[in-house]
Amino acid sequence: MERDGHDDTGQEMVRLLREVADGLGALAARFAARHGTHPTDIRALSCLLDARDTGVPLTAGRLGARLGLNSAGTTALVDRLERLGHVRRVPDAHDRRRVLVVLEETSVPFGRSVHEPLAERSAILLKGYDEHQLAALREFLEDVRAAVRQRT
Repeated sequence: MERDGHDDTGQEMVRLLREVADGLGALAARFAARHGTHPTDIRALSCLLDARDTGVPLTAGRLGARLGLNSAGTTALVDRLERLGHVRRVPDAHDRRRVLVVLEETSVPFGRSVHEPLAERSAILLKGYDEHQLAALREFLEDVRAAVRQRT
């Protein structure tokens, strides 16, 4: 339905996505505060968990780009996570000029605990969707992710 040249469905979806993003940010901020870290640290741990799970390692530069940090901010972040024992810097086996930021195995459970309750609830909710609905959801989320990355 269109109203004054605006697609109501599109507006509603954007609003819902914004509310989800805001809620996830608030959850991460509360988790960070409870554990004496910064919300950016939690976002970085999530990125590093994804890198670990997908087998696509991250350099400090790529991590900083994903988080929207400049070089100095990224260095401070990695230094802080290293001091806390969450990450280590390791030489890239394929390119000795590069250094990878790797999540310490002891920090994997901590990193997963950030989103675990939501992940469990989401898994339950997703069981209510059929293959076609899941494919449409996946495609939509991938397209939104691509649009966000294009804008940043």
